[in-house]
Amino acid sequence: MKDNQIVDLYWARSEKAISETSNKYGHYCYYIAYNILHSKEDSEECVNDTYLNAWNAMPDQRPNILSAFLGRITRNLSLQRWNWSIVPGRWKKHYSRTIGFMLSCRMQTDGR
Repeated sequence: MKDNQIVDLYWARSEKAISETSNKYGHYCYYIAYNILHSKEDSEECVNDTYLNAWNAMPDQRPNILSAFLGRITRNLSLQRWNWSIVPGRWKKHYSRTIGFMLSCRMQTDGR
């Protein structure tokens, strides 16, 4: 099915739009998500969220290039997921080092 036909299905609010998008661009979206997340489960969830976001965005926007539109949504969702899951772990490492340093300083002063 051609892109303009898929977009027409979205505009008609036909659920077939999701299945056609999945058939044509599912692997493409998964590839984008997996290269960012390196997790099968998170990547699959981002791809499914891509379909939902495309469904919600279509009445307001009519993309000229469907692959770029879906790729942008997938990339943004994947980066949000990455920030949500990875960055807090970095802060935990930072704080554990800081707390460890503070405890070692206290042990040195208590030992005098």
